[in-house]
Amino acid sequence: MIIDLRSDTVTKPTKGMLDAMLSAEVGDDVYKEDPSINALEQRIADMFGMDEALFFPTGSMANQAALKLHTNPGEQVICDKYAHIYNYEGGGASFNSGISCKLVDGHRGMFTAKQAEASINPPDFYHSPLTSLIAVENTTNKGGGACWDFEELKKLRRVATKHDLGYHLDGARLWNALIATGQSPKQYGELFDTISVCLSKGLGCPMGSVLIGNSELMKGAIRVRKILGGGMRQVGFAAAAGLYALDNHFERLAEDHKKAKEIGEVLHQHSAIEKVEPIETNIIIFELKSHIDEAEFLNKLSEQNIKIIGMGSNKLRMVTHLDYTDAMHERVLEILKSL
Repeated sequence: MIIDLRSDTVTKPTKGMLDAMLSAEVGDDVYKEDPSINALEQRIADMFGMDEALFFPTGSMANQAALKLHTNPGEQVICDKYAHIYNYEGGGASFNSGISCKLVDGHRGMFTAKQAEASINPPDFYHSPLTSLIAVENTTNKGGGACWDFEELKKLRRVATKHDLGYHLDGARLWNALIATGQSPKQYGELFDTISVCLSKGLGCPMGSVLIGNSELMKGAIRVRKILGGGMRQVGFAAAAGLYALDNHFERLAEDHKKAKEIGEVLHQHSAIEKVEPIETNIIIFELKSHIDEAEFLNKLSEQNIKIIGMGSNKLRMVTHLDYTDAMHERVLEILKSL
């Protein structure tokens, strides 16, 4: 069997999810007439206690729409140097919105309110870009699935309010953070102006993200989605997958976290491993010792039908997910111990 731990995006719909998709009631979502999409948007807006929600085909598009809603060309967003909006969205911030990123040197993709405040350009100094937005990512992808301290997020809210800045959360793996920390969606909805949540990672859907926000900001969201090419027609099949996932795949994320930590324990004891980043959710990032060849290590795993990601500089990544079974897990632990 192939054991694919490259990402939690590699999952395939379960039988229950497929059944829900096949029986979905659909309509034309560009006309806002798809009942399944409307139900999903309303459910997620209600979960977070926010005014409105809008379905997007991808998380990157949802984030890019948020950046556009919060900014004008020439302005600047404060984000961590590891941020997805900077590293993994194809330069979309500059291409789509004409803005730049002020990168904060945080820890594992997370920065402090003090760092954010120090990064704000003086609004009356017209030589520098006007700071208009603070964006955070929870959990942090490049930071190894780390969860932000909620008190620090509250402090960042106060900074944003004090300086009249927008506050956006890239919550692609927010579902994992909620399970790991015990916070509620409504607690996040009270803090942020906009939040993007992804359905195609831990929840196991084939596609889709949802942008949530207050009505004043969100009134322009559907126009931005249209401009970005994200208007779709009978897409209720994807919404049905999302509704099914919220009912059946949310709480089980704890299983992925448990397996990730068990892998981490084995890696900690391995003579070839220099360091394992702290594991809070479903992402394991570890570093090989300098004399170990990264390509050779990856090849040895590949020979055992195990796929993981090489990040360069002897850093590697594994991500546990819905399709990673107990039998696969036992096999991975066995192989890691034997390498």
